[in-house]
Amino acid sequence: MSEKIIEVSNLSYVVKQRRILQSVSFDIEAGEYLSIVGPNGAGKSTLLKCLIRILKPMYSKISIHGKNIKFFSQKELAKIVSYVPQMQDNLLSITVNDFVMLSRYPYQRPFAPTNSQDRMIVNEAMEITDTNFMADRYLYSLSGGERQRVLIAAALAQEPKILLLDEPATFLDPGQQEDIQNVLSRINLQQKTTIVAITHDYNRAALVSHRILALVKGEVVFHNDSEEFMKKDVLENIYNKSFIFIKHPEIESSLAFMKESI
Repeated sequence: MSEKIIEVSNLSYVVKQRRILQSVSFDIEAGEYLSIVGPNGAGKSTLLKCLIRILKPMYSKISIHGKNIKFFSQKELAKIVSYVPQMQDNLLSITVNDFVMLSRYPYQRPFAPTNSQDRMIVNEAMEITDTNFMADRYLYSLSGGERQRVLIAAALAQEPKILLLDEPATFLDPGQQEDIQNVLSRINLQQKTTIVAITHDYNRAALVSHRILALVKGEVVFHNDSEEFMKKDVLENIYNKSFIFIKHPEIESSLAFMKESI
């Protein structure tokens, strides 16, 4: 990994005179798995929405492949970056296959029917996420884990170079969380898709990420390799809590736990 696929410089975002993000600068390499961590209210979701242009910061330069995102058309941007938001309850009365097919819009002309290329890409996305067996089911009939895999399938159907995810495993049981993580790791390793994922699970972030970005009160307080992240002074600076470390029983890594949770 050497090419910088995303570059963010001096990003600040203000809402009603409240500064959500403050002079945020970092880069992401092509093919990287970057986890974004930090306490609630740190500005993590706001940052992700700025990267996909859902929110438009007053001060910043955000570039993808060296081009400022404000110069991309919406369809151009959608062919490069896809976004999986936090899990929603307001689901459409639509089948899984039709929902994933909607993500082919950047490649389709208005009112044009789907073609064999669209169907092939959708089928591949559903195979990667193990959702093809539920193609004819309706979204509202799915469990939380199934629904999240469908959202990821829809994002993949855009054929993105970059996949942004806002807490993809939140509210899922441990087994479902593991399934989602396996899907994301497979996408990153096999598809070479750059992944940027918000998570509250700092242990999992350290195990699966190439680098970790930590925000506190809208500012970057850490942006480095995952090995450097699992250190007492780093975690205590981010979360303002005391930690103890336990050696992972199967790999050469440590797990961190807040002392109050032991």
